[in-house]
Amino acid sequence: MAEASQGTLGDKEMVFDLLSTQKHITSNHNTRAGECKNTELRDAFLSILKEEHNIQSELFDISFSRGWYPVKEAPASEVNAARTMLSQ
Repeated sequence: MAEASQGTLGDKEMVFDLLSTQKHITSNHNTRAGECKNTELRDAFLSILKEEHNIQSELFDISFSRGWYPVKEAPASEVNAARTMLSQ
């Protein structure tokens, strides 16, 4: 689509802005859920947090599929080492 020009955001800039906003939202909801005394309210925050993570993931997938957010694939040995470390 159109590139950014004269103060107008292009597709890439809009998706990156949305992705940045989602990262901020999920961070805030994560903190609120972790520091919530009321169980029902915590569960509500966790439900919202899951929805927000899904939105963030969709935005990441859009960025990645269009080549805007390249990610280097980790070697299987590093993935297995991280899995082992986190499971201990």
